[in-house]
Amino acid sequence: MARDGDTQQPTREFPEYPTSESLHDRADYPPAPEPGAPAPAGGPARGLLWVLGAAALAVVVLLGVQASGLLPDFRNPFAKEQTDRSQPPLLMSIRDLSRYVAAEGNFQVVVDVQNDRRNVPDFLLNERTLFVGAGRVEAYVDFAKIGDGAVVVSEDGKSVEIKLPAPQLGETDLDMDKSYVFAEKRGLINRLNDLVAGDPNRQQQIYKLAEDRITAAARDSGVAARAEENTRKMLEGLLRSLGYQKVTITYTAP
Repeated sequence: MARDGDTQQPTREFPEYPTSESLHDRADYPPAPEPGAPAPAGGPARGLLWVLGAAALAVVVLLGVQASGLLPDFRNPFAKEQTDRSQPPLLMSIRDLSRYVAAEGNFQVVVDVQNDRRNVPDFLLNERTLFVGAGRVEAYVDFAKIGDGAVVVSEDGKSVEIKLPAPQLGETDLDMDKSYVFAEKRGLINRLNDLVAGDPNRQQQIYKLAEDRITAAARDSGVAARAEENTRKMLEGLLRSLGYQKVTITYTAP
């Protein structure tokens, strides 16, 4: 029978039961820092640096692969797209031309048009457009209008006389790449009308006025006389090269 003093001693049958103190001693915990000692390096800061470094490396590799052309370009998912549903051009007609374009005039006109109403303030009802129009007009001789007997050759074959129709002016070609609206003022009622109904022919009226001004200027510019002189020089050089010594070019009245 065991004695009272030996009741707390471990035996082979009843080994010592581990206590909290012994478990704490056996655990592999890092030693607690002493008071006032600096915090050990590493920890969360080191992990954050690793994450940032890995992200930077991934970005550099991705940019390098994209620059090399191995991957397709990244596109904006909200980029603007244009869809062309136009029909193919339809050939309406073909005609032979016998015009000799001998001169061309380039013109610029400033159109200043204002439309308003009497006794109505301009801020309510007023339209004023300042348009700068650039266009060209061709002067040509229509060889298709040369009639019978217009070409007379002398008996010895050394001279020739040709009667040509007078040069004509072609239609004014307004160059929209060089034409523009310089300034435009519109009243409040005019702006409201544009929002409700609009006037798609308003710009066409300005273009037509600019074309008329350029056509009138071409008539007084002498471009037709230049076409006469250029056509005469062209035919004289051509016919002399064919052996004619004297070439006479005359123009009939328009």
